[in-house]
Amino acid sequence: MSHLTYLNSGISESGDQIKETLGYSQAVKVGNFVEISGQGDMGAMMSAMSRDLRTQIAKAFENVDLILKKAGAEKGWGAVYKVRSYHVPLNDEALELMKENYQKWLPDHAPTWTALGVQRLGLDDMRIEIEVTAHIE
Repeated sequence: MSHLTYLNSGISESGDQIKETLGYSQAVKVGNFVEISGQGDMGAMMSAMSRDLRTQIAKAFENVDLILKKAGAEKGWGAVYKVRSYHVPLNDEALELMKENYQKWLPDHAPTWTALGVQRLGLDDMRIEIEVTAHIE
């Protein structure tokens, strides 16, 4: 599997811990493509999570941008062509906050987006996870 480059170390505050504890990677590069695992408001030790939806969504967008840049996507969100977001719950508030962050992080870029409402995410207080697929030039 040498054509796959897994990204964990130094990729986010909790990247190494997630790999060691849960066994998955924050991101994987396959050639010029990068797949990023669901990102939320996870800080160091996967415990510094706000209960506020606005904060969780903003932090998820920040985490995605950080990981994209660590993976070599200098444009960050500008390299993204596909977004999947998972919400607890998926409601008007969540969609409005996603729209605000789309306008902030992707002012001139419109990747595809699928938004899903789910019953639960990886941690009890998580209300959002964002996965992206990007192409690195």
